[in-house]
Amino acid sequence: MKIVAVTACPTGIAHTYMAADALVKTANKYHVQIKVETQGAMGIENLLSAQDISNADRVLIVSDIKIEQEDRFDNIDIIRLPIEDALLNPEKIFILHCR
Repeated sequence: MKIVAVTACPTGIAHTYMAADALVKTANKYHVQIKVETQGAMGIENLLSAQDISNADRVLIVSDIKIEQEDRFDNIDIIRLPIEDALLNPEKIFILHCR
């Protein structure tokens, strides 16, 4: 399975990157390919390409704020999750949404 995700938090500092790291580490455990775009204080990093998005089996938006360039995901089924979910229980995300 291939997953793309965007993480963002209101301040764009620690939680954005901590959530991205948690998703990557957990994806490896479940043998899921993942690419995570972060939208933090430094702007958009690890930008998801149109090809990344079209090749994905799932799109996760892990954020408590509106993300930038959200129109890239128009007409795609998006799973929206609070950033707290990725920080406190990333395994639950993969069990429920990434199988």
